[in-house]
Amino acid sequence: MNEFIKKIKTALKKINNKIIPSRKKINKTLWIGFGLFIVAVTAVFVAISNGLIGYVPPIEQLENNPIDRYASQLISEDEVLLGSYSLGKDNRMFVTYEDLSPDLVHALIATEDVRFSKHSGIDIKGVLRAIIKRGLLMQKSGGGGSTITQQLAKQLYSPSAGNIVQRLFQKPIEWVIAVRLEKYYTKEEIINMYLSKFDFLYNAVGIHTAARSYFNTTPRDLKLEEAATLVGMCKNPSLYNPVKFLERSQGRRNIVLQQMEKYGYLNKATCDSLCNLPLELNFTRIDHKEGLAPYFREYIRLMMIAEKPDKSDYPAWAQEKFTEDSIMWENNPLYGWCNKNTKSNGKNFNLYTDGLKIYTTVNSRMQQYAENAVAEHIGKELQPQFFKEIKGKKYAPFSFEYGVPDKKKEQIINESLQRSVNQSNRYLQLKKSGASEEEIERVFREKTEMQVFSWDGPIDTVMSPIDSILYYKSFLRTGFMAMDSRNGHVKAYVGGIDFANFQYDGVTQGRRQIGSTMKPFLYSLAMTEGFTPCDELLHVQPQLTDETGKLWSPSNSTKARIGEMVTIQWGLQQSSNWITASLMDKLSPYALERLLRSFGFTGRIDAVPAMCLGTPDISVAEMVSAYSVFTNKGIRIEPMYVTRIEDSYGNVVATFPPRINEVLDEEATFKMLSMLRSVVDGGTAGRLRWTYKLTAPMGGKTGTTQNHSDGWFMGFTPHIVAGCWVGGEDRSIHFTSMSEGQGAAAALPVFAIFMQKVFADKELGYSEKDNFDVPAEYRNPCASGSRRVGEFETDTIGLDEFFN
Repeated sequence: MNEFIKKIKTALKKINNKIIPSRKKINKTLWIGFGLFIVAVTAVFVAISNGLIGYVPPIEQLENNPIDRYASQLISEDEVLLGSYSLGKDNRMFVTYEDLSPDLVHALIATEDVRFSKHSGIDIKGVLRAIIKRGLLMQKSGGGGSTITQQLAKQLYSPSAGNIVQRLFQKPIEWVIAVRLEKYYTKEEIINMYLSKFDFLYNAVGIHTAARSYFNTTPRDLKLEEAATLVGMCKNPSLYNPVKFLERSQGRRNIVLQQMEKYGYLNKATCDSLCNLPLELNFTRIDHKEGLAPYFREYIRLMMIAEKPDKSDYPAWAQEKFTEDSIMWENNPLYGWCNKNTKSNGKNFNLYTDGLKIYTTVNSRMQQYAENAVAEHIGKELQPQFFKEIKGKKYAPFSFEYGVPDKKKEQIINESLQRSVNQSNRYLQLKKSGASEEEIERVFREKTEMQVFSWDGPIDTVMSPIDSILYYKSFLRTGFMAMDSRNGHVKAYVGGIDFANFQYDGVTQGRRQIGSTMKPFLYSLAMTEGFTPCDELLHVQPQLTDETGKLWSPSNSTKARIGEMVTIQWGLQQSSNWITASLMDKLSPYALERLLRSFGFTGRIDAVPAMCLGTPDISVAEMVSAYSVFTNKGIRIEPMYVTRIEDSYGNVVATFPPRINEVLDEEATFKMLSMLRSVVDGGTAGRLRWTYKLTAPMGGKTGTTQNHSDGWFMGFTPHIVAGCWVGGEDRSIHFTSMSEGQGAAAALPVFAIFMQKVFADKELGYSEKDNFDVPAEYRNPCASGSRRVGEFETDTIGLDEFFN
């Protein structure tokens, strides 16, 4: 037995003597392999660091903020974000770490990188966990190994990987970049850059835009559950899109909240309470065509990026526009501001990438009231009336005077449609693709599915593009602007009925004949020439002769007091064309033209007798500025749209003081103020009192052009002056009835509804008890005579004989 045991021990000893060298050899091989692996990894990282493998940004780029593009913000007077300007979808807005709520930061750290404060860009524990659980054990729930810094490096510098192999090769490059980012930036700066860079979908790039888009708030004011929702999107914004997948997004939000509880940022009771809350969004898609004040936002954009006018860029028919733009370039500091001013590096400001903060004069509540007023009157009242009037008519929506031949009507309509076709994006794209005119016409006459505008919401329909053009022409257009007459601050700016579908701006871009709203300027000239409101003229049809010897004898809309002596004030109050023409006969058209220039009109003005009834084409903005003269003791103040501009760091880089000029002396202004108040208190604007029950001291003037093509109303209180124009896209698109087409019916109600809303909002500071500062002797210089309310409401240009 002992002998047997000895043999076994001997055999085991021999085996062991053979294994030991083999084991040593294996260990040696393993250590050599491990060493080579370390050398290889080190070599790879050295190569990456030196730019030999992949792309690592230069140190200069990392040392400077790698996010160098920020959208500029347009901010209202009451600190509401109206909109932003950016390049494409890159519309992130500049925020600092202090602008982030602590809950937002805690939610991000608890969910994405709990050891964020302890590592220097790479979390070794996280990497090992990811390798073991996801790589070896194939557990999808094993979590990722990327730190917040690595994710930032990926957002900044890694292109989208086509497959997992490409993604694996990107990882070490991101590690190198992450370590460098940690070297040059604080933890707070990295958090801020990460949240500013992340794309939250729907053109909401960055946390500032995302907070506004999904919850209509700021990063600082996010509720905890709202912050958790946005942080939850960071895992996969498409998968956890709260707009499309509300329930899934809510589940992800709750996981974020539970992570916050797990790591001590929340107690269990708070976590459970928040997890039980429904996910409620206040979603607004970020789109420059939607939201508050879209026409105003576009106007400011075009103003600020305008280039110095070059005459060669303007066709022959646009030379008047060249003159206007040249004057603007020289005299208006906001016009072309980005191209007139430079940054510290000598480069011009860029509206789309420099993160400017543009502080405007618009008040967000007054802007909303103005847009609501347009919708209430034009959308609910006027447009249905117009549809009813044109229904079944052969040439609808066009209207023609009696006696116009059918061929002439068809020619006018075809020319109008062709202009619209040639200006459409569809036509320009087809032309660019090389399509012939015959092919283009065929496309425009072929029916197709489309969505069209209506006041009750978009309509899905089938029609040809040419029919859609005709359909859109049937909608009445408008322009409305309200300004504080004390400082020129534009409080509300509505350029049309719907910017997405009607982008032509009726406030500053559009110019239309102004009808009888011209009359106060002629009467102002008369007051400066020594006339008084109480001077009397014979109320009969006058005959005037122009320089060519052509006879002009205007018609009149009112039949009252024909053949009687009437005061000049009565003539303006009842908008008598005859009294106005009689005054024109006693004054010079050239003197009137010079006065109109001092009122701020820059377009073409023909110094002929008929100008006194409103033949010049003038914009709503110019009219509002001109009427400020009557509330400011003869001083005209130009509309101010922007008060100051700050760079992304809050440094003021531009301020804009009011710009004024004296037009009338105080005595002439007080006389005009008295007469214009009588228009409201007993004249063509009387419905402000008896229909809309406005009791505030106010003045104004209605205006209607030939065939009711344009309806105007200019109104003012002691502190607000506003103007409204309503009409068709073409002058031949209009009401045939005076009752609906006149300015008192088409435009005045927009002003009235707006003022009702403004006076009802006491926080705005405008009161119906405010009064004009007028000496006692000018408050009622002469009796205007008695009249039944509403007796003289018609008010038309009356140039039948002149135009025929």
